[in-house]
Amino acid sequence: MTKTDSSLIKPVVLGVFILISQLFSACGQTNNNENKTTKRKKIDDIISLYADYERFNGSVLVAHEGEVIYKKGFGFATMEWDIPNQIDTKFQIASMTKSFTALLVLQLVAEGKLELNTPITTYLPDYPKTNGDQITIHHLLTHSSGLANDPSDDKTYNQPRDMVNQFASAPLKFKPGERFEYSNSGYTLLGYIIATVTQKSYEDVLKEKIFTPLNMKNSGFYRHRPVIKNMASGHYKNFGEYYNSDDTDETSSYAAGAIYSTIEDLFLWDQALKTEILLPEKYMNLMFEKHIVVPSYDGHYGYGWEFINKPIGNTENTVGTIGHSGSIGGFRSLYTKIPDSKTAIIFLNNTNHASLTSMTTAITGILHDESYDFPRKPAAKFMTDVIVKEGIEKGIQFYTKHKDVSDYYIDETELIVVGYKLLHGGNVKDAAKVFKLSTEVFPDRANPYDSYAEALMALGKNKEAIENYKQSLKLNPNNENAIKMLKTIGIHYTSDVLETDDTWQKELFTFPLHFARDIDFTGIEDARFPHGWRDVESPNFWSYAFAWNINLNTELTSKKLEDYVQKYYDGLLNGVNKNKDFVLPKTNASFQKNKEDVFFGNATIFDTFATNQALELNFTVSQKLCNDKNKSIVVFRISPKAFGTQIWQQLNLIKLREGVCED
Repeated sequence: MTKTDSSLIKPVVLGVFILISQLFSACGQTNNNENKTTKRKKIDDIISLYADYERFNGSVLVAHEGEVIYKKGFGFATMEWDIPNQIDTKFQIASMTKSFTALLVLQLVAEGKLELNTPITTYLPDYPKTNGDQITIHHLLTHSSGLANDPSDDKTYNQPRDMVNQFASAPLKFKPGERFEYSNSGYTLLGYIIATVTQKSYEDVLKEKIFTPLNMKNSGFYRHRPVIKNMASGHYKNFGEYYNSDDTDETSSYAAGAIYSTIEDLFLWDQALKTEILLPEKYMNLMFEKHIVVPSYDGHYGYGWEFINKPIGNTENTVGTIGHSGSIGGFRSLYTKIPDSKTAIIFLNNTNHASLTSMTTAITGILHDESYDFPRKPAAKFMTDVIVKEGIEKGIQFYTKHKDVSDYYIDETELIVVGYKLLHGGNVKDAAKVFKLSTEVFPDRANPYDSYAEALMALGKNKEAIENYKQSLKLNPNNENAIKMLKTIGIHYTSDVLETDDTWQKELFTFPLHFARDIDFTGIEDARFPHGWRDVESPNFWSYAFAWNINLNTELTSKKLEDYVQKYYDGLLNGVNKNKDFVLPKTNASFQKNKEDVFFGNATIFDTFATNQALELNFTVSQKLCNDKNKSIVVFRISPKAFGTQIWQQLNLIKLREGVCED
């Protein structure tokens, strides 16, 4: 046997190993590229569908594992000229601005020019001390300052000092730090503090400290008068047609929402947040800390960032995300970062409605190789296509056949829009047929009956129009259009159940009540409130009356009345309970009927309107059966004051409207 030279074997083996490694590497690279291509096509397919269904009009960028795998524009930046949205189209990003403002604040904290837990009067000595000595930078950053979301003043200011003065002296809604409540005013105040401390405009600081270092050349502070190259126009949709949004000076959005940008610039921002280019790691971590619970979306808020566990496609699995959304006249935006997979999903949209969250959920499923939902087909849109090609009867047949098919979705407004397109086009008969269809598909909604009545009047069918206007008012007693239209044909109609003088405030509700759906009636509630009913110092505090005009044809019992009162107040008070972590005590009610068939009693509630304390209310409740109409009128009079006091004299003067049983 010949002896093998081992010095010859080693190079051969090594060469074979390198060749095999290269083959595996090339194969892996090929598979990786194919995977990216597949994901890219799936993303394009689904966003294209949303765009076709007019649920997206803008630009999108998707990055995964730190690499951009998809970016594209859809629809038009300016609809008058059919100028398409591109990857470099500029959009207003609205409240996504808050993330930039928060970073500017933390830069000043890192420089020792601001402290997070120091009262803001330290930096704004002229700010009203009653509020300013309680509020800190931390409170403003986390929307826990107690400042209202927006100033109550109807005037629009665009100078920072004037904007701040609108709300500076207003009473706080709650003690700072008590809870989260979204506040544009808080971020406006942060912008003013930034400008005061730096002695520069917020706009200049933004450019100097973020845009210039990151080379974000296509981003800036939006003003509506200067010409901004490649800037998209905002649009809103009404009755199926697009309109230009109001050219309001969005400078007033200031540090809470005045930035414009592009998807590519926002990706530069996304990448910078992983580094210390803008902020030392210590403060970057502080910005991305979960500082406060946000019950409304079961998540948290950091400093200018939302933390939400979002679904992965249509699976039951979720993934932790960091991001922010934005909404301003004619623009919508959504930025979602998934740290675990170095993912960024950026949507900028220039219409007033877009399914950005649904698209983000689908893309998350695609990136995780999980199943996801396609947008359902808008039945009304496809119905319109059929009407154009085959006529009204075929169109209605199509809608009727597909309205319950899972691939389609139906929408009351979209169906009514089809009718109005026909009506405004002079085709009244076909419009009436579509409106009639809408009353059949949505029998518990007020608008279809109102629209159908309008078409019937145009056809000269006033008797049928009257019936439909009245049905609309039964479903929505606040429908002023129906009342006005009935008046034009000589019919005075009111949904009022009670009669009071003009000093009483009035609110009308429909059953099922939105806050107490377990009270299973149809009908109307007419509530009347005296001046000062929510003022703890007023003699009228928590004193008011309401009446139910409902489909109840039997006499009330004490037990049933107690059940209704408990459900009513448990629902009402839970609905206005801002502290979602606090479980309200149940309402306790007790009633007895006297010889005059009037119920007397009381209920102990937990007052979340004013005092956040238990409160005992005294009641009288009377019922009037309208036997021939198969309904009842039930009148509630309420006050914490003892029977016989002055407020009860006022409550007892409230009468039922004459003829209410006959309506």
